[in-house]
Amino acid sequence: MDLGAALAADAAQTASLALPALLAARAQRDGEAALFSDRRTCWSGAQTLEIAARRAGALAAHGIRRGDRVALLCTNRSEFMEIVLGCGWLGAVVVPINTASRGMQLEHILRNSGARLIVAETHLVGAVHAIDAQAHALESIWLIESGERGESAEARESSHAPAARSMTVQPFPPLGEPLAAPPIGDGDALAILYTSGTSGLSKGVICPHAQLYWWARLTAEHLGVVAGDVLYTCLPLFHTNALNAFFQALVSDAQLVADRRFSASGFFASLIETRATVTYVLGAMVPILLGRPASDREREHRVRIALAPGVPGHFQQEFTERCGIALLDGYGSTETNFVLGGGIADQRAGYMGKLVPGFDARVVDENDREVPDGEAGELILRAGTPFAFASGYFGMPEKTVEAWRNLWFHTGDRVVREANGYYRFVDRLKDAIRRRGENISSYEVEQVLLSHPAVETAAVYAVKSEFAEDEVMAALVLRAGETLDALALIRYCEPRLPYFAVPRYLDFVADLPRTENGKIQKYKLREAGITVTAWDLEASGYRLRRA
Repeated sequence: MDLGAALAADAAQTASLALPALLAARAQRDGEAALFSDRRTCWSGAQTLEIAARRAGALAAHGIRRGDRVALLCTNRSEFMEIVLGCGWLGAVVVPINTASRGMQLEHILRNSGARLIVAETHLVGAVHAIDAQAHALESIWLIESGERGESAEARESSHAPAARSMTVQPFPPLGEPLAAPPIGDGDALAILYTSGTSGLSKGVICPHAQLYWWARLTAEHLGVVAGDVLYTCLPLFHTNALNAFFQALVSDAQLVADRRFSASGFFASLIETRATVTYVLGAMVPILLGRPASDREREHRVRIALAPGVPGHFQQEFTERCGIALLDGYGSTETNFVLGGGIADQRAGYMGKLVPGFDARVVDENDREVPDGEAGELILRAGTPFAFASGYFGMPEKTVEAWRNLWFHTGDRVVREANGYYRFVDRLKDAIRRRGENISSYEVEQVLLSHPAVETAAVYAVKSEFAEDEVMAALVLRAGETLDALALIRYCEPRLPYFAVPRYLDFVADLPRTENGKIQKYKLREAGITVTAWDLEASGYRLRRA
């Protein structure tokens, strides 16, 4: 029996792939074994089941009903998972928000999702108060005392300030009375995850319960996760990668330890302290870790394998030889699943892997006609398993139709399929920027730059980074008679953009390359790269604030 048939047969034995059923099954199999920890709190399988039912009770007592959206602006901590579990148990929809979101991006997410309640840490809630209260449907805020070191008095005062438009503000309430889970279908929405995959406003990806289940089963199968494993992540739970890791632990009788953030100096110490056996890294993390002096601690851990999407092939062997951790590549997106990949024995340097059973893939031209093996084209995907993919973009039907045209999901990624069935990533078809593991919309950055009164035109694009990903560069034309200091523009962007989206390079130019009809030719800017006239934020010595 192949992988797809084996997993399908296993899933068929489960009456439901929705979160309440998965929690109940885990508690029944081994209720005493640890399931989740944030390194301050640890829950067993039985405790996690109870927390889900009681947090759902607290949400229901607050007036949250099935289908309501609950926004979440929170770092990796137990309260984050309480809200995910409570929403999943109740049939509500959790909306995890990147903690760096500010200004227009945050306003758009809250407006588009229609969330009535937001759960936010005190050091982050100021960003909510800073946006137009008339632009969203929020009725109340639950505050989690963050206890962040260096949290300013102004931030603490802001977090407890009266909310505009009659929003109620209250401390994060205790668990409520346990609530019986209503019938929840595999295709019911569990989360809306916002992604800036290409250009334009962030799109809310509607993730059904079954999609998270299949992400977990397939990823765990490729990683070889078994009962008793300790999965360690320092990636943010508001992204698919880390959220998926919780579900891997849930369905594999393993434990997830979610750390607050990535620290290059403390990464291996954390692996040792948590007794981790499996971990997760992004492309830029590996060269950063390799750039540090070698240490004996890099070999004192128990980790055998790491999920490492996007790590350049020439770093993979060096990292494994130095640290003793095998790196597993693959391909998936928030909208899809683990569609290309395989186990360690199937890995080929520079390739994402082969098609995973249960999915269909094509490489096509601009008219959706399949191209021959060896020729680059857009990767389009389709799931043969019910609800294994996202069900669309929330509140954006035209974007859903565009992405799923001809009943195939169009990834926007240009790839090559070789004759042996392996897929190789080439580049993005559209103007996306990938920096430090984050997708950045050039459109959103441009809108902030253009809102400065001295800026007439702005073009934002990716240039190469020393860490195998992208850096953000902006070419700007100023209004006639205006002058603008580069650092002053960075400070203008800082409260209006996530820190990772603030441009590193600024180039003030007389004009931008354009087509005959006036459209900016960004490919020419990308080809020019980092110009000799470009100003470099990192070289200036100025350090961006991250909260």
